[in-house]
Amino acid sequence: MTTAKPSRAKELDQLLGDPWRPGAPLSHQAVLRADERAEMCAEGERLLDDFGLNAEFVPARYGGRLVRLDDLIDVMRAVFRRDPALGLGYGVSSFIAGVNVWAAGRTEQCQAIAGLLLAGNRVASAYHELAHGNDFARVELAATPSGPAGLRLTGRKEVITNAARAAALVVLARTDPAPGSRSLSQLIVDRAAAPPATLVELPRYASTGMRGVPLGGLEFHGCPVPRSAVLGAPGHGVEVALRSFQVTRTALPAMLAGVLDTGIRVAAGFAAARTLYGRTVGDLPAVRATLVDAFVDLLIADSMALVTARAIHAVPDRTSVAASATKFLVSRRLMDAMDRLSRLLGAQFYVRTGEHALFQKLLRDLAPAGFAHAARVACLMTMLPQLPLMARRDWRSGGQPPPAAVYQRGTPLPPLSFADLAVTTGGRDPLAAALAPAVDITAGADPDLHRLAVAFRAELAALTTDCAQLHPRDLGPEASPEALGLAARYATVLAATACLNVWCHEPDDRFLGDPAWVVAALHRLARSGRIAVAAGPRPLAARRAALYAELASRLAGHRTFDLADRPLPRGDS
Repeated sequence: MTTAKPSRAKELDQLLGDPWRPGAPLSHQAVLRADERAEMCAEGERLLDDFGLNAEFVPARYGGRLVRLDDLIDVMRAVFRRDPALGLGYGVSSFIAGVNVWAAGRTEQCQAIAGLLLAGNRVASAYHELAHGNDFARVELAATPSGPAGLRLTGRKEVITNAARAAALVVLARTDPAPGSRSLSQLIVDRAAAPPATLVELPRYASTGMRGVPLGGLEFHGCPVPRSAVLGAPGHGVEVALRSFQVTRTALPAMLAGVLDTGIRVAAGFAAARTLYGRTVGDLPAVRATLVDAFVDLLIADSMALVTARAIHAVPDRTSVAASATKFLVSRRLMDAMDRLSRLLGAQFYVRTGEHALFQKLLRDLAPAGFAHAARVACLMTMLPQLPLMARRDWRSGGQPPPAAVYQRGTPLPPLSFADLAVTTGGRDPLAAALAPAVDITAGADPDLHRLAVAFRAELAALTTDCAQLHPRDLGPEASPEALGLAARYATVLAATACLNVWCHEPDDRFLGDPAWVVAALHRLARSGRIAVAAGPRPLAARRAALYAELASRLAGHRTFDLADRPLPRGDS
């Protein structure tokens, strides 16, 4: 008899230990001490070095361990559950930069970046300039010709994670003075090859959250780089970024779900330990409702992120809109849930010492990680131009749903193909096409679930009409708030569709196969999206009671609150 090899996420969890135990390899106390010093947690970085975390960001063809995006998300959640600053500062910054290289780099460029990462170095992306935010078309950093085979970089980039300690940078620069996105390219800058006087580090930017993450800037003073440093074809820098964003806009919010997982654990522990009116705070119906809502929001976020991550494998040329919708909705859902939990903790949520001190750090760290390399409104702006064509094609005709494997955790998937990522979907929307079949399945399953599913089918039909009629002026920077609202409504429908299909495709799972969680999820999405739903026969209170029992069971059993329901390290285990 052979023993199945544990997942890498489980291996990392065991290596990092039980963070609630003071003597654990990476305890909450160690994380908080580093935060108070505004430093990266040295203990955590040493452990991640031992694990070889950088290999998770390098595709297997270049010697790394990156095969499945959902596996990478699982691994990184183990880090984000303990310390979001460690997740961003040690790993995700290199991942964001690396994806651009894997998407557009020549073989020798990919091998060079892979070699740096596998040797334990960091790579950073330098896109943003404070004067222009997410408006890449106005980038000022210039790469001007210097001889037949060279370029010189002049300008500055700000708020770069690991600016001072990155071995290489992926830089977005203007390679043509003409206006427009086709004048921009991405280049790889080898820090070791840059003359010191041509690349000057700016002081770290002060921040409320992510205090330990090295957030600096760089000034380029005629920094020489070879023309061979350009990623892909010259002038395609924005296109490369938009293709890469499909991966990073999906993965980063999915990783951040680990923050809410720990936030729920801290809040539930606080409620169980405090007494009010002769009973524990956790016995109060309003407190239980707050905890359950956060639990359900985590399941919503995980469902949407999981489905999009797996769709990137199955239909990589049709996920650009879904990825932006995931970044928009999941990050907002996580932050709103943490904000509600902070009110449950009352004055304890901002206390920086004691048994609940971790919460204030999680809350502060989540906000900057939530917008990271793309603000939520930028995600809406990315989605909006594609909605009319999707409405006229797939939404109206029904479209072709993705393979069932997209919704089945742990089932095989095609390899992650960076080359097949596309900037637009061509009007195809397989994830929305999965709504109608799921609604049909609910008809004979649960009356509450069916009426909610029917409401979302009606909402997609309304969106089909509204988006097909969008005026061209509402598809660009001058878009009205009402037009952006259509993109937000679509994201809500896509989240509901993901939850429904996870339920449909997990009939044998003890928890996920039960309608209770998905009824609560669709109810919350309908309420936040202001979607009219017919009155149901069964009060939601009954569902809440079952969900609170599940939450309490996972809390007592040291299991995660996400879809995976994974055992966590406990004590000396």
